[in-house]
Amino acid sequence: MKKVDKHISCPKCNWIPDGQAHWQCMCGHSFDAFATAGRCPACFRQWERTQCVPAAGGCKSWSNHLDWYGDLKGWLQRELQDLPSLAPTKQDQGKLRPDD
Repeated sequence: MKKVDKHISCPKCNWIPDGQAHWQCMCGHSFDAFATAGRCPACFRQWERTQCVPAAGGCKSWSNHLDWYGDLKGWLQRELQDLPSLAPTKQDQGKLRPDD
């Protein structure tokens, strides 16, 4: 599997999460929202918005969780450009297919 370089920071103030369990779910469980992609590991609630942590140096603003991951659209476009085409070429004709 390809390693994904990602830059995670608050889209409002650029505070970078430090890997600590700063976020608390409604169920009472504290967790690192970025180790779980915004899902509480105790009750499995998926958080769509994430608050920046003022106690750790952040700004207290709420943002869409995916917005914390930087340029996801640009990253996805680069990844898609790197994928080989799925359409068969003339060189592929006559080659063994996986179902053969």
